[in-house]
Amino acid sequence: MDERELEEIRRRKMMELQKMREEEIQKEQMKQQIELQKKAILRQILEPEARERLARLKLAHPDIAEAVENQLIFLAQSGRIKNRISDDVLVAILRQIASRKREPRIIRK
Repeated sequence: MDERELEEIRRRKMMELQKMREEEIQKEQMKQQIELQKKAILRQILEPEARERLARLKLAHPDIAEAVENQLIFLAQSGRIKNRISDDVLVAILRQIASRKREPRIIRK
């Protein structure tokens, strides 16, 4: 291999790395944009106390909070939520979700 071939290989590799980095940046920007849209919708449909409770839940149980957020956003976008959701209503929703969750049973023989 001569020096021109090596330089061409290096140049191609740098172009590939740069393209991969740009794609990662675009994906991250899309995630941030989606998160901002979710926050805006939740701000519209949740009262401040309910938003705070959901934020605390997200710290302790991110999977449950994400599911509740997605469900609330879906209901809001489909027009099924007419009034803002209070903290009491959110607590009731969370209780329903918690009651659906099955506890593992250990049977010893």
